Amino acid sequence: MDLKNNFKYSKLLSAVCVAASMTMASTSAMAADVAKVAVSQIVEHPALDAARNGLLDGLKEKGYVEGENLEFSYQTAQGNPAIAVQIAKQFVGERPDVLVGIATPTAQALAASTRSIPVVFTAVTDPVGAKLVKDMDKPARNVTGLSDLSPVAQHVALMQELLPEMKSIGVVFNPGEANAVALVQLLRAAAEEKGLTVVEGTALKSADVQSAAQIVAAKADVIYAPTDNTVASAIDGLVNAGNQAKTPIVGASTTYIESGALAALGFDYYQVGVQTADYVDALLKGKKVAELPVKVAKGSDLALNQKAADKLGITFPSAVLERATSIAK
Repeated sequence: MDLKNNFKYSKLLSAVCVAASMTMASTSAMAADVAKVAVSQIVEHPALDAARNGLLDGLKEKGYVEGENLEFSYQTAQGNPAIAVQIAKQFVGERPDVLVGIATPTAQALAASTRSIPVVFTAVTDPVGAKLVKDMDKPARNVTGLSDLSPVAQHVALMQELLPEMKSIGVVFNPGEANAVALVQLLRAAAEEKGLTVVEGTALKSADVQSAAQIVAAKADVIYAPTDNTVASAIDGLVNAGNQAKTPIVGASTTYIESGALAALGFDYYQVGVQTADYVDALLKGKKVAELPVKVAKGSDLALNQKAADKLGITFPSAVLERATSIAK
């Protein structure tokens, strides 16, 4: 045996082991510096997509760059609550730092799947009614976030400004969505105060929206398009039904203007996403959920569609034009 060579080999092996150990330690340290955020979205449509993009950009503004120090996972449930549950279980198993649920059904699925990982919801109309929190000011569990509660009374007032002679408001909604049920309850109350009747149609899936809207459009003076995810994912069908009956559509999301709605008063969902990033950032920096009360998103835009108004023979009042933040022509 060559003792001299054996000694050299031992030293080389030790050096390799030390280097490998240092590399592993370095890799672990780098991994520890990567924030893991998993996002579940109930369905893809312009408003919710804008919220997700706003979230990602909001995180970037705070120094989290995807592919560098941010691992951003995203899945959509394709409008199916059962798929939302599957996604929630998968994400929980991956142990991200923060879970984000965009819209009520996905937020509910995430909240039901974990009591330890922080859950941030966004674009949720009624967090208390959806049983995500008991008290908006004092989240007691691992769940908090941002509500997009629509100013329904303002929507009804806008309809009256646009159509002073109207007597009925039509609405299509999914009774299986807690957020949609809450909005229709608010609509009934606001309409009753104004002496208006509400004509309701239900759609359990996107494919049902247009046929339900055709029935409602034949009976109502105007159709109200709420921030119901089922309706939003089939907004083109709703607008088509309104156009066929020459019944104007007034929406709770400005994204509905692109599909032909007459007017819409609602949030800029990109900015809702940006505001949601504040919650995620705070949690990543060590804040506790109990320190982050639920808030209602800030800001609302009034969007008008001149082309739709011309087709329907409607003239926008000057007071409405003055408040408009955008006019599609």
